[in-house]
Amino acid sequence: MTHGTEQTAVIVAVEAVEPLVGRFRAAYDPAAGWGVGAHVTVLFPFVPADALDAAALAELAAAVASVPRFSAALTAARWFGDRVLWLAPEPADGFRALTAAVWARFPDYPPYGGQHAEVIPHLTVGDSAPVDLMRAAQAAIEPMLPVPFEVASARLIRGRAAPDSWTTVADLPLAG
Repeated sequence: MTHGTEQTAVIVAVEAVEPLVGRFRAAYDPAAGWGVGAHVTVLFPFVPADALDAAALAELAAAVASVPRFSAALTAARWFGDRVLWLAPEPADGFRALTAAVWARFPDYPPYGGQHAEVIPHLTVGDSAPVDLMRAAQAAIEPMLPVPFEVASARLIRGRAAPDSWTTVADLPLAG
């Protein structure tokens, strides 16, 4: 992500886990410094901020509303290689359904720019921080799992790779 280009993302905010992971995310996840709270990504990158209009917002709201509300829990700490420490939301099907619904309405914006063959729902705790520090974070977090939460909405956010630049554009309710 470039510093000057404002982007958008669709996420599920997970405020319930902030007391547990907030200090680790602040230290080890650059997105936390940009003002993005603990979340599971639905779709990033999304429509460029300068192309986001009322029609796109209405399409996004309809896509999100096509998925029923659901319950989940962050159940385990996992790794992508030795670079990213993340928490697994279970069941993951609701997150996959959200991603599929949004991507179906916005096919020009594949998850993660199409970089990954499989999209794995996750909540990032640390990214590219020293492995020993992230392993210590994992050891502190794991005894406190699971963390249950309800998914009643998705959030459209916008910002750039700059301190405290990400803000909420809209909270979009799921069905039910």
